[in-house]
Amino acid sequence: MLTQPADFREDLLSDALAEGWGFRPASLSYQAVGFGSHHWLAVDSAGLQLFVTVDDLSDKLRDDADTTDAVFGRLEQAFESALSLRRDAGLEFVVAPLADADGRVLRRLTDSYSLVVHPYLVDCQSSEDGEFESSADRHAVLAMLVRLHRAKATRPPPENFEVPGRSALLAAVRSSGEPWRAGPYGTRCRDLLACHAEDLSALLVAFDELVGRVGTRGGRMVITHGEPNASNVLKTPAGFVFVDWESALLAAPERDLWALAESDPGVLDAYSAATGTAIDTDTLALHRMWYDLFEISGYVSWFRGDHEDTADAAEAWKNLQYFLRPAQRWPDLLAR
Repeated sequence: MLTQPADFREDLLSDALAEGWGFRPASLSYQAVGFGSHHWLAVDSAGLQLFVTVDDLSDKLRDDADTTDAVFGRLEQAFESALSLRRDAGLEFVVAPLADADGRVLRRLTDSYSLVVHPYLVDCQSSEDGEFESSADRHAVLAMLVRLHRAKATRPPPENFEVPGRSALLAAVRSSGEPWRAGPYGTRCRDLLACHAEDLSALLVAFDELVGRVGTRGGRMVITHGEPNASNVLKTPAGFVFVDWESALLAAPERDLWALAESDPGVLDAYSAATGTAIDTDTLALHRMWYDLFEISGYVSWFRGDHEDTADAAEAWKNLQYFLRPAQRWPDLLAR
């Protein structure tokens, strides 16, 4: 996230790092990178650096029945899988968390906040816009995905195609004719939602139809990263590496392929040639559609509730305008 959480005390980080990793930070500096988690650079008196990530578990609740304990459990499974991929499967491009003295990859700081620690990568580069520089880079990443999908390691949580906050999104659609006074983006979000409400409803119907078809096609599950875009693929002196494993799931391979294929459809044939796995076009579309709905739902929930005019809110508003245009992003589907 671009903005440091106002209700979080940094001394919790210092105490947890000392207790769990034997690391006593001489300095903690907030890193305004990424979107979804909070990051700090921790440096000790000897100059050793750690990349420290704090997640607000309440922001990852799927629905009213979900709990922060369940969110913590899912995150823990995902990070344990990443550690296993590095340690047991030997995937050198997996930037895995550092286990604490008790062997845990995730620690609870408060009811709402969790902590995961990674090595700090020096001399690395990432893309700010999530796009790879060349076809060669995309195919290099594809080769990493081939190895990932073949790997045998501790499994992350399984994919279930549940759209977090779906019921709240539907409630927001129903309330789009009423005033939203929660914050600076409330009215703008309401108007945008009202403009696209009919198309969004059609998209949800199409999504459910795809889930019904794809859900009967078992036997294709592999360990997936979930967002292997250029923002989560860093270029280091030793080559590309994957970071941000909190979205790891056991899912169909198309979950890791659809975004690459948008820029270069040729990666699909290359993947099939390398693995012998035929691409399922329904599953490819389903994962892309789920991502659109996930983004829309999260941002609408943000702006329907209390919020402030921060850099994060401005970024969220830009993202919502990109994803909440179903007729443009799914013209063939909605035309039918």
